[in-house]
Amino acid sequence: MAKAVVVATFVAGAGVAVAAAPAAAASCTDINVVSARGTGEPGVLGIIVGDPVYSALRGKITGRSLSAYAVNYPADISAGSASLGNADLVNHVTSQAASCPNQRFILVGYSQGANVVDNSIGISSQGAAVGGPIVAQIPASIQPRVAAILLFGNPIRAIGKSVTGTYASRTLDLCAQGDPVCGNGVDVTAHLTYGRNADQAATFAAGRV
Repeated sequence: MAKAVVVATFVAGAGVAVAAAPAAAASCTDINVVSARGTGEPGVLGIIVGDPVYSALRGKITGRSLSAYAVNYPADISAGSASLGNADLVNHVTSQAASCPNQRFILVGYSQGANVVDNSIGISSQGAAVGGPIVAQIPASIQPRVAAILLFGNPIRAIGKSVTGTYASRTLDLCAQGDPVCGNGVDVTAHLTYGRNADQAATFAAGRV
């Protein structure tokens, strides 16, 4: 299944052009959007989810400055890929929080990137497609500054798990009908449709920042 998703993702990306979003947050903006792309997904923040969601967020959140950070990890099917993303996400958020005391965060994860976010907020993705064990968690002192979490095609849903606890009310976790990665469907192409939910996700996040 993981290989099928990789192939399908590259096929989808080959014929789609999306404006690139900024990849790194160097300054103390009001909000930092941290995006973890899916397996094999091209694009700055991710052509299927990250880029369109960031663009939608910029349209929905006005009067405040936004920046974006692309989680630095392989996003492939090698063992340890999700764990590397988990470590990088937590390191970035922790560093930014220390440098920018008033900055808040929106976490975005698609497919394997959703595993990365899950792990970072203390929900293990081990046992899910392209998942892995938790290697780092966002410190409790920073949790209130995570304004919203936007997850798409989240693999832990296929093993009966979900985001619970501290972050539950701040999380939008979308699974398209027929998507085999997050549900029991058999339509691999359904896993490539989440760009259509960018406006919905941005509206959800805008109401929480």
